[in-house]
Amino acid sequence: QVQLVESGGGLVQAGDSLRLSCADSGRTFSSLSGGWFRQAPGKEREFVAAITSSGADTVYVESVKGRFTISRDNAKNTVYLQMDRLQVEDTAVYYCAAGPAIVVSTARVRYWGQGTQVTVSS
Repeated sequence: QVQLVESGGGLVQAGDSLRLSCADSGRTFSSLSGGWFRQAPGKEREFVAAITSSGADTVYVESVKGRFTISRDNAKNTVYLQMDRLQVEDTAVYYCAAGPAIVVSTARVRYWGQGTQVTVSS
């Protein structure tokens, strides 16, 4: 079974960087698309970034292009989200996600992580 666990969230200043990790102890993760979504209080969960199972292709929401980088290390069953030049607007709970098709929407997600808080102060 796929069990996703996020880590790496925290409190940072605007302009700083943070790296999130999403790990699964099983072997199934490497055959799935991985991705990241975020949800701020009172708002809908929104797509942030996704990567194909092989890592050959990536997709980003427009607001994070050029600042965030999604990557994966299948040997470690881990997907990463490198977040640079963070903005106050990036503050949210970030959720790791996985599914058989590239997870660019919540409808495509089959497995969710528990979430990790990212807070950006000005």
